[in-house]
Amino acid sequence: MSTELLRESYEVHGRNFDKAGEVSGNIKALLKEVGISAQVVRRTVIVAFEAEMNVVMYASRATITLALTEDSIELTIEDDGPGIPDIEQAMQEGYSTASAEMREMGFGFGMGLPNINRHSDVFDITSKVGKGTKLRSTIRHNSDE
Repeated sequence: MSTELLRESYEVHGRNFDKAGEVSGNIKALLKEVGISAQVVRRTVIVAFEAEMNVVMYASRATITLALTEDSIELTIEDDGPGIPDIEQAMQEGYSTASAEMREMGFGFGMGLPNINRHSDVFDITSKVGKGTKLRSTIRHNSDE
């Protein structure tokens, strides 16, 4: 097991579109400050931003936890949203349950979970309807992309 070098947790509040992207911006600044490669920072920020937007759109709140180790970055997102009834369907590009209002704001293209999966070396998601969703993404420092 790799030694944990840093752990940070961030709160995200649902329906707060004015602050959407703030946490992923903070994560980007932190990773750049500690010298993580630009490629790994980019992938991590994509994962964080997509997850953050899903929380803003669908949940009332969530915690995003970043754990930096010698080998990887792990993002864990736990929300208290409505849960995902069909994860397999939600993983399909273009599938979205975004409201008309969200689409008018430019969100809801159905690329969030597929993008998180695409930019993760390891991806895991569990969800319980009425309880919320837990997502874990690992991005390795030495992965090829």
